[in-house]
Amino acid sequence: MNLSGHTVFIPGATSGIGLALALELHARGNTVVIGGRRTGLLAEIAARHPGIDTVRIDTSDAASITAAAAEVLARHPDLDVLVTMAGVMRVEDWHDPASFLASAEEVVTTNVLGPIRLIAAFIEHLRSRPRATVLTVSSGLAFVPLSATPSYNASKAAIHMLSESIRLQLADTGVEVLELVPPSVRTALLPGQEDNELAMPLDEFVAEVMELLRDRPDAGEILVERVKFLRHAEARGDYDKVVQTLNGTDPHARAQAR
Repeated sequence: MNLSGHTVFIPGATSGIGLALALELHARGNTVVIGGRRTGLLAEIAARHPGIDTVRIDTSDAASITAAAAEVLARHPDLDVLVTMAGVMRVEDWHDPASFLASAEEVVTTNVLGPIRLIAAFIEHLRSRPRATVLTVSSGLAFVPLSATPSYNASKAAIHMLSESIRLQLADTGVEVLELVPPSVRTALLPGQEDNELAMPLDEFVAEVMELLRDRPDAGEILVERVKFLRHAEARGDYDKVVQTLNGTDPHARAQAR
């Protein structure tokens, strides 16, 4: 993926990794459209960063995705990059279904159905472009589970396999499918994570992602160095040890989780 000259839509880009990627891509000469639920926050971002366009979208709502896609394509018919960024992470206790079922359903709706619906809304248009990119966002926890977040882990594993599968299906088109696999990054994904010194600083994460996109244009997975501890656990043959370490007290391991 070239790093300039694109028109990019990033739903879920009002904070965290999504916003940081949007600002970096905009600074590199791309037309960027960000999406989110809160119109006031979208207006603030647009005012602070002239040139960035915004659209209201709730990625847990199928009708909202359909409406937002129509709006984005009407204003930006040259759109050629979709980043399925939006997601939620919830701590769950599966001893009691009353305590986790609603959370699990929210996570699956947002993290799995959301990207599926987004891709469905844009794929016909993207296939009409000479070259286009779908960038999905999974997690290191797609490969090694954190016990506190079962539904999140499962949702990101689903995104990983979805990415692998549609990459195969779309190989006969001009649409490339990339998968961004973050480690723990200092965002508000969970309470306190923004100040967690064990998590990767957001600016360092985005800088490394940009380097990887530039230097490894043919890579299907975008893997910063810190996520490889989880991503390659099974291939290294130390999966059980990594699971135990991740869910124990080793700060080095816990710093790799997202």
